[in-house]
Amino acid sequence: MPDSPVWQLVLVLWGTKYPVAEVNHLIDSVCRLASHAPRVVLITDHLREGLRDGVVQRLIPDFFRTADMRGPGCQAKLCMFEAGVVPDDLPAVFIDIDTVVLGDMTRFLALQSGRKSVVMFHNTLLPFGAVSRLIHKVSRGKKYLRGNSSIVIYHPAECTDIAALFREMFATVGANGTPAMVADDKFISWSHQHALRSIPHDMAVKLPAEFMLPWRWLIHLRARMPWVRSRWAGLIALTLPGVEVKGEALLALPDGAEIVDRKGRRLIWSEAALGPVKARLTAYYTALQESGRTP
Repeated sequence: MPDSPVWQLVLVLWGTKYPVAEVNHLIDSVCRLASHAPRVVLITDHLREGLRDGVVQRLIPDFFRTADMRGPGCQAKLCMFEAGVVPDDLPAVFIDIDTVVLGDMTRFLALQSGRKSVVMFHNTLLPFGAVSRLIHKVSRGKKYLRGNSSIVIYHPAECTDIAALFREMFATVGANGTPAMVADDKFISWSHQHALRSIPHDMAVKLPAEFMLPWRWLIHLRARMPWVRSRWAGLIALTLPGVEVKGEALLALPDGAEIVDRKGRRLIWSEAALGPVKARLTAYYTALQESGRTP
């Protein structure tokens, strides 16, 4: 008899961008690499057929299912904090569906300092901590460090105030009524700044932030540093926010090809630039193709 789960994997899905085969591949990767298999909760705009056995499906609440909430700001993702949507008996790790999982995600749970803490990427040079909390407090909430919600570690029993506050403010000032309401990660950062912690870069990174720079010489120099290559080899997860760099596009590139994003940063598709990550990305997306995601 399998052991009872000690954590939950949470995914949010709407529309037709990600087929069930890709969702299943992600779940399979998480469960295969995890030291403790999670309960899997998919929050979706409609019930999906063909999902891996055991996946718990929960519908996105009507409030978060509108076109405005599913727009560029992805406010619909805030439904992961809605009371009653995700079971509140276990800690949870949310990941975007285009995340590449490379290691044991159970390790993320140790990043929480307590049940009330929320862990995510920080988008600034300064990580979340005492200084960021002081800035937020002194400015009375007008200034805050913004995070990225590609990965979020939280406890569903302790974070329902995030969704509740968003609903309350929406009723008062409407959609995008304050700067913090224009995107899900901005709202999480603003409303929960007092309890935010950062995901360390030796556990997970955003591909554009970690591997894309304007200068070829610096890209290759970093990739030759042994401590950098060692850190890359130990990554648990790699996220691919943005539209310029996606798995299918990477597999189609010849070795040494480049992709330049709208900020002028370039990704060089080679082992010399990406170190061990190139082989790991290739293996992940090749397996995804073979699973039936792409022709």
